Amino acid sequence: MFSKAAGLLDLAPGLEEKIRVCNSTYTVRFGVKLRGKIQTFVGYRSVHSDHSEPVKGGIRFSMGVNQDEVEALAALMSYKCALVEVPYGGSKGGLTINPNDWDVDELERITRRFAFELIKRDLINPSQNVPAPDMGTGEREMAWIADQYKRMKTTDINASACVTGKPLNKGGIRGRTEATGRGVQYALREYFRHPDDVKAAGLSGALRGKRVIVQGLGNVGYHAAKFLTEEDKCPIVAVIERGGAVMREDGLDIEALRAHLNEHGTVAGFEGADRFEENGALVLEEDCDILIPAAIEAVITRENAARIKAPLIIEAANGPVTAGADEILLQAGKVVIPDMYANAGGVTVSYFEWVKNLSRIRFGRMQRRQEESHNQILIDELERMTGQKFTEEFKQQYTQGADELALVRSGLDDTMRGAYQQMHEVWRSNDKVDDLRTAAYLISIRRIADSYAALGL
Repeated sequence: MFSKAAGLLDLAPGLEEKIRVCNSTYTVRFGVKLRGKIQTFVGYRSVHSDHSEPVKGGIRFSMGVNQDEVEALAALMSYKCALVEVPYGGSKGGLTINPNDWDVDELERITRRFAFELIKRDLINPSQNVPAPDMGTGEREMAWIADQYKRMKTTDINASACVTGKPLNKGGIRGRTEATGRGVQYALREYFRHPDDVKAAGLSGALRGKRVIVQGLGNVGYHAAKFLTEEDKCPIVAVIERGGAVMREDGLDIEALRAHLNEHGTVAGFEGADRFEENGALVLEEDCDILIPAAIEAVITRENAARIKAPLIIEAANGPVTAGADEILLQAGKVVIPDMYANAGGVTVSYFEWVKNLSRIRFGRMQRRQEESHNQILIDELERMTGQKFTEEFKQQYTQGADELALVRSGLDDTMRGAYQQMHEVWRSNDKVDDLRTAAYLISIRRIADSYAALGL
């Protein structure tokens, strides 16, 4: 995918290879005494490109973590940050572990030791390398890592900015937990603002009411499904998860399904479904308007790509469509909204959190009440001039100043709109670009190349 786009650019000799490869990968093997013996763990932190610092990328806990995966995801982070104009290079980390195998206290000791190994090499540092949550990690793990950093760097005034995705009471930001799923919703909304792009997928009309299948009801899939159902009235006709898939033609109750999944660990037995399919992978091939793979990589491959019926696929997960499958989908006239754009909501709001930590002030704190006062003056004057009264509901909505959550959502929406419009322009203006993914890569690679050129490379 990278090579396809890079071949369309006139890059300086050797620059394509420089952008392609990871700058460095650190592998650590450390021991923690647990359950009466020393347990050895293997972890990674890869830096793909430091054309802009700090570098940014999540830390995942999974038995599937390996060096190739971490390096590939670090590269994707570089391109993603460049595409949405977040001033970071790309990085990624992982620990080869199943977090469910360990008690909370044990997992904390493992996480802190892993963090120790990275911190002492500046692979966690607010000015050099800033992790975030990923598969198998969340606010809790980020709080542990931040605390470990503060214990080791007691005089660093910017210590809270060493990781993002923290709990609110530890320097987090409102809207971060929902950010990736919210970004998927904003990406779809912007896509449906471009009639030519909608027509390219064989669809018509607006986003409202489109039938959706979601694969994965974790943090990203859940929030995307929740917002699309509640705000855009899109029925979620199927959800694929552990234990199979559940379907309901007029739409599943996402909150009830999430509660069932949390309680039972599987979607099997959910009473709010009309159909249950034990082989969830088959449901990827069911009829719908929009397919959202939101779990793991490589779920759409050469084996099943030709059987995918959804005309529009939006990659909420990292790399859910393989390169071979991507070619088959393109030839079949499907439109794929690529992962480097579609799931960029997380890193965008992480950027907002990092800025908040560095400034040490909550967004909205300085201007919210001033906005309310200014708007109230306007309402009062209009009522005096016209002799008419506005409704209380209107006055409340109009005069309300923007708080942190409103500002975060506004910034995310603006980011997703702007990035899509640039992709759309490249897609529609260059006859050598036949899909959104290539357009996204072109924009990202060019920006990274320009950055290296500015550094004298």
